[in-house]
Amino acid sequence: MIADDDPVTRSGLGTLLGAQPGITVVGRAADGVEAVEQARLLRPDVVLMDVRMPRRNGIEATRELLREDGPPGEHADPPKVVVITTFENDGYVTAALSAGASGFVLKRRPIPQIAEAVRVVAAGEAVLFPAALRRMVAARPLDSAEALPRAALTGREEGVLRLMATGLSNPEIAQTLAVSQETVKTHVGNVLSKLGAQNRTHAVVIAYESGLVVPGLPGA
Repeated sequence: MIADDDPVTRSGLGTLLGAQPGITVVGRAADGVEAVEQARLLRPDVVLMDVRMPRRNGIEATRELLREDGPPGEHADPPKVVVITTFENDGYVTAALSAGASGFVLKRRPIPQIAEAVRVVAAGEAVLFPAALRRMVAARPLDSAEALPRAALTGREEGVLRLMATGLSNPEIAQTLAVSQETVKTHVGNVLSKLGAQNRTHAVVIAYESGLVVPGLPGA
């Protein structure tokens, strides 16, 4: 589902993404209120969410969508959210990631790349652009930093979180650490649980804001 207040963008993205293999556009919304209503009604796998929209912005809509349990049944889980924005240094994006969005993509990217971002998030991974994320987190006020319960993380879990912050997928982390993908999946699950993160993207934001991963240092 596509949520964007610009009718040209909304229509164009819908048409072009709908022509991509494996993607069906089930609905469109012109603002954050309509986005929440349509997503609850249509139960899409992924919502492509603009940030700056009338009535309710994309951050508030994302937060509301992802705390919605939904009706019981096969599609009870809330949709994944991909923030789509014009500016990679838009401070709103980091707030949306903290609200639980699974990643972000720039509107100027080619349609096949936006489509791939949708597929990646639908498969349970995250869409991270570490350089842009570092810049956004570095620009946030120091008093906005979150406390990371680092004592709760094992050394291996911290290592996995650092690799997540570089944008590596589970298979890539497994290859780097020479362990199985199932082992990595377990570590990632433990990290999310211990940090109280809604998804791996939120965990990475916490890692940057807490100082566990420092912009500009090796491995960041």
